Amino acid sequence: MKKYPYLLLFLISLVSESIFAQAKTDSLFQVKGFIIAAPKPSGVADFVKFINEELAPRKVNTLILRIDFNYEYKSHPELRDSAALSKHDVKIILEACKKDGISIIPQINLLGHQSWAAKTEKLLQVYPEFDETPWIKMPAPADYKWPNADNLYCRSYCPLHPGVHKVVFDLVDEIMEVFEASAFHAGMDEVFYLGEDKCPRCAGRDKAVLFANEVQTIRDHLAERGKELWIWGDRLIDGRATGIGEWAASYNDTYRAVDLIPRDVVICDWQYDQDNQTAVYFALKGLRVVTCTWNRPDVAVEQVEDLYRSRAISGKELKGRFYGIAETVWSSPVQFLNGYYGRTVNPKDNDNSPWNTFRVMYDKMAQLEQGGIGGK
Repeated sequence: MKKYPYLLLFLISLVSESIFAQAKTDSLFQVKGFIIAAPKPSGVADFVKFINEELAPRKVNTLILRIDFNYEYKSHPELRDSAALSKHDVKIILEACKKDGISIIPQINLLGHQSWAAKTEKLLQVYPEFDETPWIKMPAPADYKWPNADNLYCRSYCPLHPGVHKVVFDLVDEIMEVFEASAFHAGMDEVFYLGEDKCPRCAGRDKAVLFANEVQTIRDHLAERGKELWIWGDRLIDGRATGIGEWAASYNDTYRAVDLIPRDVVICDWQYDQDNQTAVYFALKGLRVVTCTWNRPDVAVEQVEDLYRSRAISGKELKGRFYGIAETVWSSPVQFLNGYYGRTVNPKDNDNSPWNTFRVMYDKMAQLEQGGIGGK
């Protein structure tokens, strides 16, 4: 009788080996990604060096670049940052990526993140009439704290303003053309201001429907041009029911939009502090999901292994929805590259930094691709 537990363990190991061997043949990490703000013109050469020497050897195939107003737009020059990428700068980055087999997905924050801290971003600076909460006055930079009396985090534009899409879609179309992109990332994370009671257009409307309709509007604009929409997934998760909270999930009822948006939208699922298994949730909803990591190497390793297992044990319909994984960076490219190359050191970071997470995550991915969880 004492032999049976060992026999059981042996059989389990055989099943596991079979699962992971099968997974290995299924192009596990369809998206092997890196997400960061686009460099300023002065940082293009250093950024291209990183693409050639760090992204390419790891076989990164998807680079999501947060552009926002860091481009010399011809359609709306009034929305350019003071120091912005030229078309020539973009082509230098694009050619490096083409050479290394990397697709670029440009991002402009749509709907939410129209301000940060005490700074209103370009769209609402130039077109304040698009603001969902124009009655809230920005605090002085030194006074900005969260939470605050206005409950102000990041402003949104009103999705029902009749002029907003003409302007933002001009930017989207221009940036998609210059980057020769087949997909666009619209952001849409941390949307706290939507369907506000004082808004003359969307007061009293269902926030989930408002959010879903904005996703649909952006998706349809792209689909007419043969392009694909990617968004962050936090607003599609019930923050209360899951216990995830109001940052990496929703407290303002937008989560019901998950059942209303088109199934061809790609979800970038960020759960940075712990692995909440939300990729499974999105896959079961019929959506392709890219798991996104940040600055916790231990969490990133768990998420890589979970992606591997999920594809391994899922049936045909689900397998392809576990679309891949990406490292996200929320500092400037200069700050990231300084940390990555050891030009600056922050003792508080210890091992919990985006550059260390990037290395550890891709090491784990390489290990799994070579032979399963055990690294055979």
